[in-house]
Amino acid sequence: MAEVHPDLSTEYNQISDLFSRKLWHQLTVALLEFVSPPEVGADPAKKVTLRATPDGGNSYLALFDRVVLACDSKLNPLSLAQIASAVASSLAENASAPTVTDAEKDGLAARAVLENLLEKRSKLGPAASLFVESKLVLLGLKMMQQQGKTDKAQYQSFKETLANGAKVLEELEGESAVVPSAFYEASSGYRKIVGPPEAFYTEALMYLNYTPVESMTEEERYILATDLSLAALTGDKVFNFGEVVATPILGCLNGTPNEWLMEMMHCFTKGDVVKFHSITEASAAGIQSQPALVSRAVLVKEKITLLALVNMIFERPSNERTLGFDEIADRTKLSKNEVEMAVMRALSLGLIKGSMDQVDETLSVSWVMPRVLDQSQLKGLSERFGEWAVKVSKTRDYMGEKTE
Repeated sequence: MAEVHPDLSTEYNQISDLFSRKLWHQLTVALLEFVSPPEVGADPAKKVTLRATPDGGNSYLALFDRVVLACDSKLNPLSLAQIASAVASSLAENASAPTVTDAEKDGLAARAVLENLLEKRSKLGPAASLFVESKLVLLGLKMMQQQGKTDKAQYQSFKETLANGAKVLEELEGESAVVPSAFYEASSGYRKIVGPPEAFYTEALMYLNYTPVESMTEEERYILATDLSLAALTGDKVFNFGEVVATPILGCLNGTPNEWLMEMMHCFTKGDVVKFHSITEASAAGIQSQPALVSRAVLVKEKITLLALVNMIFERPSNERTLGFDEIADRTKLSKNEVEMAVMRALSLGLIKGSMDQVDETLSVSWVMPRVLDQSQLKGLSERFGEWAVKVSKTRDYMGEKTE
């Protein structure tokens, strides 16, 4: 290959030298670096190492067959899995080839690389095996989407694989973050297609926990931020918007056509009904372009109403949480006749605990759901702690004077 591609002769000669000297660790590092795609933000002048072989084949696959498989038992299992995944990804890139036959051929070759490696599961170990299985599911989902296919049996197979993988992941300790990152990328990809949105929301958040936003391309960030926002807005029983707002992913919508989604997420975090109506009017075209928001419009409106109630309660000291229906109606922008139903809904969903007096038209709250707070909410909480500390200090001084 060095003769065919002289500009890569240094890299190929290094790999050959390390192989002949049996320096397996150094060889693993060199191979992984060679086949891995350039990191986001890397020097654009960096060489593209994927080339065509003299017979028109994939140079990564040729390297994998001739070098990697000849010493796979000597390589670190997880690194071996990552190398195989990179090779499979390079083949999958051609799964959108001009003809269906070529696309299917490349797709099958990509699957074969990973499936053949899984046959050595006992040598790979649980972590590397889970990584390969996750990449197989992700590859399968992408290929089905590219080819416009819907196979219920295949989706069921993916579901079972992911269910088993979740059990394996629970037992892994001290493994590299690339394993859970690969698993949650696959599981969130599955849930994005199959649903429901609240399941995608949970899996996508876990993916973000193990995957630095900086490692994603600009397009990947934009898609994930959009999908995650839509899932939060339309998912059943998803009320903790601070989980998304606290991550850097939401900021990736700033300055994009979907910037209104970022604004809406902040709006829901604060339970701001007035701002919600303002955004829906100003971004009507964008909202109409999102089928998920259109089909679940009633749920979305109910959610902002409930979050307005929750925030209203949270902003009050714990000893001042008896609210009149008039106050609630003013904050939620409901008619007074609708307040009782909204309160009952909040109680039934477990967002608050307390009792409602329908005669006096009041709500007494003893507990409000815990949430991830944004900076302004944290500032408000800090001020309330300060007020509480002053009251405690005054009470202490008063009790001291009475006991003297």
